[in-house]
Amino acid sequence: MNKKSWRIVSVGALALCALLLTVACNKKENTEQSSNNMSQSATPAPAAAPIDPATAATVSGTVKFDGTAPKASKIDMSQDPACKGSNEAETVVVAGGELANVFVYVKDGLGSRTFDVPKDPVVLDQSGCKYHPHVLGVMAGQTVQIKNDDQTTHNIHPTPKDNREWNESQPPAAAPIEKNFAREEIMLPVKCNQHPWMKMYINVVKSPFYAVTDKSGKYEIKGLPPGDYTIAFVHEKLGEQTQKITVAPKDSKTADQTFKAGE
Repeated sequence: MNKKSWRIVSVGALALCALLLTVACNKKENTEQSSNNMSQSATPAPAAAPIDPATAATVSGTVKFDGTAPKASKIDMSQDPACKGSNEAETVVVAGGELANVFVYVKDGLGSRTFDVPKDPVVLDQSGCKYHPHVLGVMAGQTVQIKNDDQTTHNIHPTPKDNREWNESQPPAAAPIEKNFAREEIMLPVKCNQHPWMKMYINVVKSPFYAVTDKSGKYEIKGLPPGDYTIAFVHEKLGEQTQKITVAPKDSKTADQTFKAGE
């Protein structure tokens, strides 16, 4: 073999060795990276600290309305003879200066805690061509069971901003419709396309710490772990107000709130 041929063979051998070395290094690097990724993905997120029932606190109070309450508007249901319910709107419901249908929930302070989704559904009924209740709370992922007790067809149509929109008809005596909402969303509107006066609001939250004020403006949130929290009070027309509170172990904290006319 002459010198020129020997030189060509040598260069080729060196190139082949370099190529094999590069492949081996890349394989090792990819294996290590894959191993690291598997190690990272296999590491579970830290579990939320369980709540000790012996230290759980309760927050309760009354939501008031300051000013002259607007007169409830009348609803004309004459388009459907099957609609025979109360014909007053529930936009602002005030009795004795106390405000109903305010959604109250822990907006901040729970940190990274997670909570089991309740297995029992919350029920939304249609009776007298109105939704019952007018304001509803539910945890993300929890089943909402929708019933029709009227002798007419309803068309349930949530119009969310952060959840999936749907529109479903429900004739008389039909089986309940079961749905859930994946993301937190406050005052999610629901309407009936058949009866334009039918409106209500679903509030989807990540924790079980919420309530809706009753006709006397009262609410109660139980089982809250000790800590510092922001409580939000939300009304469909009067907006949101917040209040910071601190609850000690076994505490019974009172947190009242007032909405003013015109706010």
